[in-house]
Amino acid sequence: MNAFFSSRVILGFSICFLSFIHSGNILAQNGRRIPPEKPKLIVGITVSQMRYDYISRYWNKFGDNGFKKLINDGAFCRNVRYNYLFTQAAPGMATIATGAVPAVHGIIADEWYDKVKKIAVKAAADEKVKALGGSYDMGFYSPHRVVSSTVSDELRFASPASRVISIALDPEPAVLAGGHSANAAYWFDPYNGGWMSSSWYMDSLPRWVADFNKKKIADVYLSEMWNPLLPLDQYSESLPDRNEYEKGIQGQIVFPYDLNKLTQKKKERRNYDLLRFVPSGNTYTKDFAINAILNDSLGMRSVTDMLYVTFTVTGNAGVLYGNKSVEMEDLFLRLDKDIAHFLNFIDETLGRENVLVFLTADRGIAYVPGYLEQSRVPSGVFNANQAMALLSSYLNILYGKADWISYYKNQQLYLNQQLIEDSKLSLEQFQTTAANFLVQFTGVANAVTASTLQQSNFTSGILWKIQNNYNQKRSGDVILHLEPGWIEKTENATAANSSWAYDSHVPLIWYGWKIRRQNINTLYDPTCIAPTLSVFLDIMFPNGSAGNTIMELLQ
Repeated sequence: MNAFFSSRVILGFSICFLSFIHSGNILAQNGRRIPPEKPKLIVGITVSQMRYDYISRYWNKFGDNGFKKLINDGAFCRNVRYNYLFTQAAPGMATIATGAVPAVHGIIADEWYDKVKKIAVKAAADEKVKALGGSYDMGFYSPHRVVSSTVSDELRFASPASRVISIALDPEPAVLAGGHSANAAYWFDPYNGGWMSSSWYMDSLPRWVADFNKKKIADVYLSEMWNPLLPLDQYSESLPDRNEYEKGIQGQIVFPYDLNKLTQKKKERRNYDLLRFVPSGNTYTKDFAINAILNDSLGMRSVTDMLYVTFTVTGNAGVLYGNKSVEMEDLFLRLDKDIAHFLNFIDETLGRENVLVFLTADRGIAYVPGYLEQSRVPSGVFNANQAMALLSSYLNILYGKADWISYYKNQQLYLNQQLIEDSKLSLEQFQTTAANFLVQFTGVANAVTASTLQQSNFTSGILWKIQNNYNQKRSGDVILHLEPGWIEKTENATAANSSWAYDSHVPLIWYGWKIRRQNINTLYDPTCIAPTLSVFLDIMFPNGSAGNTIMELLQ
């Protein structure tokens, strides 16, 4: 048995509360198999950057009890696509939770420019809260920038006794998925290897979390080798292990990965951050989620509880290796085993009929442009820094030398509106001038001004998707949309930030409770998740939700 799934890890960490399973406080497997009127527990699983085609690509190598079990025994929505432009992690998580598009819930990107404070802000950052159980710098997170309610908020409004817990290695998905009223959101502290939270949720960490952290499980995982699960010649769905398209971890792009060596630095503490990029990070997340169910008695009471579990390793590693790498294939084969263990725990401990599980992704990921070019498919890398430098020079020639550009990030240009106003220039014309200049660059498909989005109502096409992403208070003055196959130049191998199918098409699977086996081919977008859950729970839809319910699940 591979080291990552050794009996020591599984017995020591994942089932450390085995005695609870046989107590009278939880539903045993031999209990009544008739589903209750409402599920006892809703488990939302989000896999970061899981493209839709990963399921078919790796299908023959998946085991029978992970992804295959979800699909074979559940309802598989095959045609689910994000309907906005910036397919980034934070907008994806907020969209799943709220049932609204970024234009409404306000999380337009992972990071944007605050036009009033004139600073860049991150989607879940909050300087007013404090760290609990972890390092000082990792504590400044809360959901305060989400401007609409989430399905978990509405659940707690209707049932205050319900508990909502959200877990992810990265703080942003943990915070955004859980919503404003979550009882707790937990994320990984890369400085000490434990789980932590912020004062938004509680005054101090629960005793069980502190006890879990004392076990130093991260040290065990990072003392292992990451070897391929299968012989390298069996990864036929991927490029060779050594290829020119990968960036890798600390420059390493081939197996094996000595995690202990990679995390050690002279005269410094262990670099726990590596856990965010390797398979054991997903296992660590799953272990902690199981402990959360047991210690918070989720699904074991007379009300419905919610647990969000986000597996972020696939997203963190995906941009370093690309989606055709052996490392990514190995990550998903190992994640399949983690999900199998998690489902088995749920089935045996709570009873499948009592738990509603849904699995989806926050976004997909693009092919590495170099790989597409070798295959003679149009693609490329847009050098935004160069484009902004040329735009700045052009604006200086037209309007005089000044700092006309305030900020640029991930295809959003923010102009210096105060300077433009003081110069008695038309902001709308200034935006148009900048947009007309930028659209001339190779790889730029559209350059759309904020004025256009404010003055028009688009109902289809790419401008409709851009408008779904546009928030007047938070979005830039000019928004860029790149051609298919193009990404912005960064230190990573690839990225996800477009409306094209490879970024927007994601799986959505429903399993357990009253879900019957079926394939659903109707076109939906992830805004359908929250209202569908609301119907199941007979609660109000989130206040910004505009998504359709999945009628096939309700019949």
